[in-house]
Amino acid sequence: MSDVDGEGKPLSKKALKKLEKKEKKENEKKQKETERAAKEAAEVTEDYGTENYGKLKLNQSQERTGKTRIADINASRAGETVSIRARVYTSRSKSAKLAFFVFRQQVSTIQGVLAVNETNISKAFVKFAANVPAESIVIVEGIINKTTEAITGTTVSDAELHIKKFYVVSETIGRLPFSLEDASRSEEEFKKDEAQYSRVALETRLNSRVVDLRTLANQGIFRIQSGVCQLFREFLLSKFFIEIHTPKLLGAASEGGANVFKVQYFKGEAYLAQSPQLYKQMCICSDFERVFEIAPVFRAEDSNTHRHMTEFVGLDLEMAFEEHYHEVLEILQELLVFVFNGLKNRFSSEIEAVKKQYPSTNFEFLQKTLRLEFKDAVKLLRENNVEIEDLEDFSTEKEKTLGRLVKEKYNTDFYIVDKFPLGVRPFYTMPDPNDDKYSNSFDFFMRGQEILSGGQRVHDPVFLEERAKSNGVEISTIQPYIDSFKRGVPPHAGGGIGLERVVMLYLNLDDIRRSSLFPRDPKRLDP
Repeated sequence: MSDVDGEGKPLSKKALKKLEKKEKKENEKKQKETERAAKEAAEVTEDYGTENYGKLKLNQSQERTGKTRIADINASRAGETVSIRARVYTSRSKSAKLAFFVFRQQVSTIQGVLAVNETNISKAFVKFAANVPAESIVIVEGIINKTTEAITGTTVSDAELHIKKFYVVSETIGRLPFSLEDASRSEEEFKKDEAQYSRVALETRLNSRVVDLRTLANQGIFRIQSGVCQLFREFLLSKFFIEIHTPKLLGAASEGGANVFKVQYFKGEAYLAQSPQLYKQMCICSDFERVFEIAPVFRAEDSNTHRHMTEFVGLDLEMAFEEHYHEVLEILQELLVFVFNGLKNRFSSEIEAVKKQYPSTNFEFLQKTLRLEFKDAVKLLRENNVEIEDLEDFSTEKEKTLGRLVKEKYNTDFYIVDKFPLGVRPFYTMPDPNDDKYSNSFDFFMRGQEILSGGQRVHDPVFLEERAKSNGVEISTIQPYIDSFKRGVPPHAGGGIGLERVVMLYLNLDDIRRSSLFPRDPKRLDP
């Protein structure tokens, strides 16, 4: 250290002290760098088995080696070496020599254990694996080990994976919008007095739906939704129905009214289909006899409730009958019971996964569905001090009250109300032949909420035109529909079911958005 400045003049005591301090700081920095380099060198020296971990090159379909599904692993396979591709659900580093993981594949999870040994697993290996961010995708090779005690936090409870190799396929970049652990917590956990967890709000979930859909409950919900469609198709195909695909861009509103989306169509205007109603009836006119469709439905209803969306999936069917519209009602009744039985028998593990996060009572239904006439339902409400007019449609509150009363009296969550007042049904609904204040129409209910609306259609073109005019529908906008009935058409009936509403009510979820993959409502168009 020099005691003169750049011009050769002696430094002041203050300047000398400042210089000493600076040099001391630089020396300490150099010492720390030397120590860090020595430590890293030591770690490199201690590292071995480096070929057993690390980041893989970009997968460009270079090879196929085969992978095991977590769901296929159990204690009976103890001793086998397997390779899995999974997400890192959680990781806990117990020490520099030991780390625990939970790996997840859709609805299946398994515990993994990584422990240092003297041959191929070093501390550096454990450190690398423990630092891989949650939700990253990894390939893990290990030996299946039978556990002495059941593991309660994973779906594979009698076995774990003793890790031998650990490779990162795709690493999570940046911070997750929320913890998957928090997003997967049971509603029961939040009720505990000592609960200190963060509740992930529904809006937060929907804003990051790609991450939210990874929870075990959501994986279950959408497998169940898929199951409803599968069972719907399976039953109807067995009854000689044909699946059809009708247009969703229309030249006129399919059901009249204001609840329709208008879109620009080149130099003119078009409308998004409110239902496939007119087209499925036209298929009956074309001698298809029995048709169904699974497709989107659009409703321009500015309803911000737990059960309304502006776009949902409709399960629609239409069927020619021989003598009475109850032939169709009975098919629909059998169909829903088939779906409910199928869900119970084929999707029990998914149902349990959902109930673990969203606890609820089992959905109760009778093998022979309860059927009430509208007048009987009104009578039941009045007997329990509910004010309702003879021809008044059910409000949401009255629907729920009726559902509660039916459950108490008949022990079922699923029932039918037949013979609705004509004035509350669409123009194409056939009036009751014995009392024209009522109609040949029905609704199906689950847990006190309507999930299906249907009935016999007016198939006489003259009468259909009269009904349209009396309901304020401009005839020119539905002329092709009316004309299709002028070439001869059998009597027919049908109905439409809301897919998301069926799933919501079967699982007793609190909001329909939970049963919609990427929901659309008056306030949401993303993601």
